[in-house]
Amino acid sequence: MLLAAQPVQAKIALPLMFSDGAVLQRDQPLPVWGWAAPGAKIEVAFDGRSAEATASSDGAWRVELPAHAAGGPYLLKISENGGDATTVHDVLVGDVWLASGQSNMEWPVAQAKDAQREIASAGDNRIRHFKVPKSWSGQPEARLTGGQWQAASPQTVGAFSAVGYFFARDLRAKTGVPIGIIDSTWGGSRIEAWTDAATQGLDAQAVVRQASEAQARDQAAVAETHARLARWPQKGVDTSRWNQAGFDDRDWDRIAVPGLWEGGGYNGMDGEAWYRASFTLSDAEAKAGVVLGVGRIDDSDITWVNGQQVGETRMQYNLPRQYSVPPQALHAGVNKVAVRVQDFGGGGGIHGAAGEVFVQPQGAAKRPLDGEWKFRPAQVSVAMIDDKNQYPALLYNQMIRPLRPYPVRGVIWYQGEANATAADAYRYRDQFAAMIGQWRSDWKQPAMPFLWVQLANFISGADVPGQSAGAGSPWALLRESQSHTLALPATAQAVAIDIGDPNDIHPLNKQEVGRRLALAARHVAYGESLVYSGPVYRAAKFKGREARVEFGPSTTALAVRGGGDEVHGFELAGADRRFHPARAVLRGDAVVVTSDAVAQPQAVRYAWSDNPEQADLINRDSLPASPFRSDSW
Repeated sequence: MLLAAQPVQAKIALPLMFSDGAVLQRDQPLPVWGWAAPGAKIEVAFDGRSAEATASSDGAWRVELPAHAAGGPYLLKISENGGDATTVHDVLVGDVWLASGQSNMEWPVAQAKDAQREIASAGDNRIRHFKVPKSWSGQPEARLTGGQWQAASPQTVGAFSAVGYFFARDLRAKTGVPIGIIDSTWGGSRIEAWTDAATQGLDAQAVVRQASEAQARDQAAVAETHARLARWPQKGVDTSRWNQAGFDDRDWDRIAVPGLWEGGGYNGMDGEAWYRASFTLSDAEAKAGVVLGVGRIDDSDITWVNGQQVGETRMQYNLPRQYSVPPQALHAGVNKVAVRVQDFGGGGGIHGAAGEVFVQPQGAAKRPLDGEWKFRPAQVSVAMIDDKNQYPALLYNQMIRPLRPYPVRGVIWYQGEANATAADAYRYRDQFAAMIGQWRSDWKQPAMPFLWVQLANFISGADVPGQSAGAGSPWALLRESQSHTLALPATAQAVAIDIGDPNDIHPLNKQEVGRRLALAARHVAYGESLVYSGPVYRAAKFKGREARVEFGPSTTALAVRGGGDEVHGFELAGADRRFHPARAVLRGDAVVVTSDAVAQPQAVRYAWSDNPEQADLINRDSLPASPFRSDSW
């Protein structure tokens, strides 16, 4: 006897945000949604309140529960047709903040300042973190590709966004309510990738086609990389002798140095790979020691000469490595260099300028070591996602769009480095304002607090100091674009030109960044009356040889970091539009600026460089003044 086939009933599916350990936004209506069998009767219950819905023809359903005060933990139960419930455990109600942007927001606690101490002291399980995986799509998606809530503990917090965690910790101390951080970040991403197609005036179908073409190219590139890797075993490989001078590397590949390994046919590869090369010394040169330059290494390296370690640098993808090699590591004749490179995402390998790869004997000129090196991957993975953070809308579609309408208290944002170029920095102001408006529209919150970190000080290499407005500093221009966006309501920025690292685009002091963002949140989102911003430029008045710079009414007493009344970081220009260093002194609630080189000043600038290390204007709370200019040249 044949039994009639029984229809398979679709189980309830929830967005990953509604998972064990979730934090829900307090004091706002709470939508809960998901998917089930078409026509299924859905009941959602939470802390004694419930709501019902019927799944539509495509299985989608949604209910809205009333606003709830902070508290928990609670259970969230969703049942279908009166049957067994799907239960979400350990749910807290508090404040949820979306943290987004590029690598400085992505940067984990484990790689921040005082990481060991911060990790050991993390024990507040009412701070929770949800990491959205790096993912992309050519069309708007309804579901995330992964992610889970984690409570802060010594076992978990090392992987949290450092800025997000320190921000949450400060807000917890002030508000006392649970804080959830949704970390949706991607290092190196451009703002275009986080904005939907319509806002950018793009044809949505063209974006889909572009993504499809990129996927086809990726598949071909991945196949090529796997074919190259097939030469060597990837499991159980013994690298213990790869740093030794006598190691036989005849079966290794050859690769151009400097140059990322993606350009050498290893597209999409992340992980560990080794480089080997050699240089020749005379007996006298070996006895005196040398300096070895191995270029810029993305991300970390250990470098040996003749089997002796001579240097190690961690997580400094854009720092030229120069290591002193002592005489005891050298000998007359051929000397062998070995470099182990670890890459954790994006481009990998030895890169930079050819002149940064060299050996330099004492008292002699640098001898180039660029060219072909021996190359061998060790433990690696292959996935072609690295450049998708440059494409318009792709990250928004998969990493932001599925989050709505999950209620949030606001957004913290740290991005702009990828757009800080001469071609892009000025138009960023329009792009940034448009993206904020679009996200607010997505969440149906026209005044959703939106806070960001202004670009920190950094030597980008593109700065041309003292020039007219056509040149100058792309980082300063992008900072101005960020400040320009303060014209939008419910916005604030944390100025960071005093806490960066001139030689590292990833400054480690994320604690102070988080604190300054929390100050801004306490004012913008929580309505607290406090000093949350440094001096803000209002106007410049020119009379004779002087420029008198005035600041906004919210500015507290002006001060100079380090004391005194002489301020540094100002420049003046006359009718020729060429800027010259200037003297500046505090005069009450203003700064008076003069320069012997400018008889009749017409424009004044402050901290107008990529790395304004001399700028020292602050307020009584030691918050720095934001860079500014009076001209619009």
